[in-house]
Amino acid sequence: MNYWNLFYIALRAILSNKMRTFLTMLGMIIGVSSVITMLAIGQGSKRSIREQISEMGSNMVMIYPNRGMMGGVRMSGADMQVLKIKDLEDLQNECPHISAITPQVNSSGQLINGTKNAPSTVYGVNEDYLTIRQYKVDKGSFFSNEHVKTYAKVAVIGTTVANNLFAEGEDPIGKVIRFNKIPITIVGVLASKGSNSMGQDQDDIVLMPYTTVQKRILAQTHFQSIVASATSEDETELAVEEISTVLRRNHQISAYQEDDFDIRSQEELVSTLSSTTDMMTVLLACIAGISLLVGGIGIMNIMFVSVTERTKEIGLRMSIGAKERHIMLQFLIEAVMISISGGIIGVLFGLLASYLVSFLAGWPVYVQAWSVALSFAVCTTAGIFFGWYPARKAARLDPIEAIRYE
Repeated sequence: MNYWNLFYIALRAILSNKMRTFLTMLGMIIGVSSVITMLAIGQGSKRSIREQISEMGSNMVMIYPNRGMMGGVRMSGADMQVLKIKDLEDLQNECPHISAITPQVNSSGQLINGTKNAPSTVYGVNEDYLTIRQYKVDKGSFFSNEHVKTYAKVAVIGTTVANNLFAEGEDPIGKVIRFNKIPITIVGVLASKGSNSMGQDQDDIVLMPYTTVQKRILAQTHFQSIVASATSEDETELAVEEISTVLRRNHQISAYQEDDFDIRSQEELVSTLSSTTDMMTVLLACIAGISLLVGGIGIMNIMFVSVTERTKEIGLRMSIGAKERHIMLQFLIEAVMISISGGIIGVLFGLLASYLVSFLAGWPVYVQAWSVALSFAVCTTAGIFFGWYPARKAARLDPIEAIRYE
């Protein structure tokens, strides 16, 4: 038998019941469009998180004191005074996979300029901080190494701080503000970076030489943390190993002792957040995929109805020579055509829905080719799977009984 004829018969059967066919395809349309949209939202969120973390410095490595014993008392990491100037110098000299490194000490308090004041945090760092955190100076300049050596009371502020303390259009460069009771001269203003992925305002920041913060504000010699930048994102793990080796030696930690420091990298944060968004994406896709299952069951149901309605036709065709495989192919082609048509329309609706979500809700959306291909493949497979049993039933009808069917 001519297979094009089978295709024509299936197409004629579909067109003869347009409304029923459309309602059957509706499950597939909703399922495919839902899967594409949910995957697009999940992938968009994942890319957005990675981009925002990359802006913070994707190859950044952070070193913090770990909890430990001091004077017989178990202390929290914040109370441990284990990161010293020698650690900083040795890390600078002995770690080839570190491109930039800065100590960090900070203190929260009130910034005051005349009658204006605002709460903020002062961070004591060195010149490498700009490179590590990918900040840029918009006005003025960053403080120099000479400022660090002389404990200079100078600062570079973020745009949020500038807006809080100065009138619109007023130039902060050279102005003196106070942090609690300490006068500070502003030498630069950072370019705006906005909020990070955690919702933290990256422009609400005051940077000062770390020696100034240590001596004039905190009166301490240890660092609260050390922040470094690996030479590349791929070499972050090597940088972490080098840092660990140097610090364990400096702190005289034996092979059986717990580290008194904690090393964290942005790679770990990216991995954690990515696994979370991946899990949520899979969950959303599975929920949306239920529509595909329902659509497939709908196809099976309609094909059973079609077989019942056309029992006499099946009997006549078999009586004039049609074989079982021809009857089976006729109904299987019909089921696949319904599922493929629904899949194509579903893909178009999915792309449209993704665009509308991005345009109207402002959510990050990213449609990947594999998600479209996967949805379409599942849709087609569902059509074959759920259409096979009704087609098989039609092919096994007894021709004489089928002709007599009322």
